[in-house]
Amino acid sequence: MSPSPGTPREVDTLVIGAGQAGLAMSYWLTHHGVEHVLLERRGTLGGAWLDRWDSFYLNTPNFALSLPGLPYDGQDPDGFIPRDAAVEFFRDYAARIAAPVQLETEVTRVARDGERFTVETTHGVWSARNVVLANGAFQEPRVPAVAHKIPQHVLQVHSHDYRNPQQLPAGAVLVVGTGQSGGQITEDLLAAGREVHLSVGMCPEAPRRYRGQDVFHWILQVNLHGPEHGINGLMADHLPSPAARFACNPLLSGNDGGHSIHLRDLGRRGVQLHGHLETAADGDLHFTDDLPARLAMVEAGFGQRLKLLADAYIAAAGINAPEPEAPPPDGWLPEAAGSRLTLAEADVTSIIWATGYGLNNSILDMPVLDGWNYPRHTRGVTEVPGLYAVGLPWLTRHVSATLPGVGPDAEFIAEDIAGGRA
Repeated sequence: MSPSPGTPREVDTLVIGAGQAGLAMSYWLTHHGVEHVLLERRGTLGGAWLDRWDSFYLNTPNFALSLPGLPYDGQDPDGFIPRDAAVEFFRDYAARIAAPVQLETEVTRVARDGERFTVETTHGVWSARNVVLANGAFQEPRVPAVAHKIPQHVLQVHSHDYRNPQQLPAGAVLVVGTGQSGGQITEDLLAAGREVHLSVGMCPEAPRRYRGQDVFHWILQVNLHGPEHGINGLMADHLPSPAARFACNPLLSGNDGGHSIHLRDLGRRGVQLHGHLETAADGDLHFTDDLPARLAMVEAGFGQRLKLLADAYIAAAGINAPEPEAPPPDGWLPEAAGSRLTLAEADVTSIIWATGYGLNNSILDMPVLDGWNYPRHTRGVTEVPGLYAVGLPWLTRHVSATLPGVGPDAEFIAEDIAGGRA
């Protein structure tokens, strides 16, 4: 559907996306008296949480259910809420702040037009002094090239489109990827009695609780207050490379009251573990023959980074916390890992690609993106005057794409917009 002809509608600031980042942006723009409209491509509010599977629970505890003007004040700060409750949380927040949202409006092009922007959408054209990209961190499902070599009779589903085991045909399931989605979907399939094969990635395992707190408590504290004590490891300026912005998060789950996911435990429960999926031909899949080393690296990941930062923060801030707990040694390995899997022999009838997302900012008709399709910016203020970004992974810090992280970034951007208007 092409934009309607006619004179463009004018507004001071357009926010593209009405998920958690867009709503936080709306709160602060309203606070500063900036006229704005949020354009949301979906027909209802709820953001990317609408794309999660039926049994999904948020991976962050309830104490992180915090947006500008609405800190968490419930009775279960260490609990976890299911997908549908999360969607209702955002809808309620949008109503509380009277966010000016226009639904079912997909942006197709953003171009600089003199001192303003022309924004083309499926429901007409807008003219805006400022544009804020709040279109999320989960934009384009990534599927590896090897997917094209899978036999056509095998159902292939990205985790983005997975909802429950019942949507899959009878037979075994191969899950590719062991980030949070891959681990949690594997558990969902196990609970339904499905036979599961799992291609192991390199996302680190982590304890659900560490030194007396949920591990996300320490991650959040290091993000928000670490620099006050010289702990800067979770700030974007201290990343080793731009590619590190897309590193996967620790392997955790909010289901069943919250727990860590241990790949060796999944193996003991019957999941067939494999290395990295390399090639496929005529229904034969070949994996790297490095599963023992891969499992060891996954288990060591927390101790090499997040644990060190949490311990350093606890010491620097003088926090009275229990001593670090050493994980029990675990040398379990499958009797026969195997680097080859014949789909027909294993009765694998479906593959779930839990292989993450990439950024897609092709709507921007201006040279502002780096090699990863990430806007070049400083604290969300891009190189193009009047163009901003919020809610992206590692925009300013590790938690910039999470509920408690979008508020501070949105506040800074709103102040810049309000100051530029003056």
